[in-house]
Amino acid sequence: MSPQSHQTITKHFASLKDPRDGNATQHQLQDILVIAICASICGADTWGDVETWGSAKEKWLRTFLELPNGIPSHDTFGRVFALLDPEEFRQGFLSWIRAIQKLTRGQVIALDGKKLRRSHNGRLGKKAIAMVSAWATANHLVLGQVKVRSKSNEITAIPELLRMLEISGCIVTIDAIGCQPKIAAKIVKKDTDYVLAVKQNQGQLFDDVKDLFAGCQEENFLQVPHDYTKTIEKGHGRIEIRECWTLADPEFLDYLRHRDAWPKLHAVAMVRAERRIGTKRSRETRYYITSVENNAKQILEAIRAHWGIENGLHWVLDIGFREDESRVRKDHAPENMAVLRHIAVNLLKQEQTAKIGIKAKRLKAAWDQDYLLKVLSTG
Repeated sequence: MSPQSHQTITKHFASLKDPRDGNATQHQLQDILVIAICASICGADTWGDVETWGSAKEKWLRTFLELPNGIPSHDTFGRVFALLDPEEFRQGFLSWIRAIQKLTRGQVIALDGKKLRRSHNGRLGKKAIAMVSAWATANHLVLGQVKVRSKSNEITAIPELLRMLEISGCIVTIDAIGCQPKIAAKIVKKDTDYVLAVKQNQGQLFDDVKDLFAGCQEENFLQVPHDYTKTIEKGHGRIEIRECWTLADPEFLDYLRHRDAWPKLHAVAMVRAERRIGTKRSRETRYYITSVENNAKQILEAIRAHWGIENGLHWVLDIGFREDESRVRKDHAPENMAVLRHIAVNLLKQEQTAKIGIKAKRLKAAWDQDYLLKVLSTG
């Protein structure tokens, strides 16, 4: 590893407190972190994999790590990450991301949750944990993540995640669960716009927005101040048609009950998505509220960009990192392992010379030491 890459890791995670004491500290914490990060990039999905990778690369690792007692065992990796304070580990991650991120104004930041399905422990009565992540859709970067607290849901985790993000000038998108006045207020307070999906979780709001557009449709939007855009995409044997109508006239927005509860509510949007595969047709209509000015094209682009978190992050974690199969369960280990995966995803996504998928990039990094160094240097 280049001195710069090693120093980057040690710099941003230097404030981590070692949770061990006495004879349990035979291996240095920074050595354990560096090995775990490198191994995760190279395809290690379990603590046993991390130990195996470290043992295979011990000679190379000794060129920049001290390793006073050799490569730690898988039990050591598991124990350290189970004890490691997840808040401190997350702060190290945030420090690293803030050093490399360059968010463009107007970029969409998608917030969404994902359950780690095998992190449950029925014997101990422990349910699977869920993580809410912030995904920069243009940069393809995980900006931060928060664990959903036990006996809670994403509504309480989203404000905590927003608090730690530096996203001024961006557009935050959240699915229906995040359509809450308090969450909208926190977004606006960050000097950021929002596009929030409206579903039955907001009964009155959903009914009002739906009825508002139904009335406009009856008039074919004639003499109704509005904006409109349409996109058509063809590929893979299907046609995707998306239409978006937006209303921003105060006279229409005043139709919404409790409108004042939503800070900087500038427009409401209706998106009609139609999919054609052969002779089959499927159509879905969705509704949104937004602080973005009345611009149907920009709002539709933000709505479409939101789903990039599914393909760009969640799908990659499941397919490229086998996250849903992970049986890491003890104490803080599932949450800390999730952050490790996010570090690896960010570094692999930023390395763009190899035009291959994430899974193939992990294999290439494991086989090609020079390529691993290239991946690490992107951070």
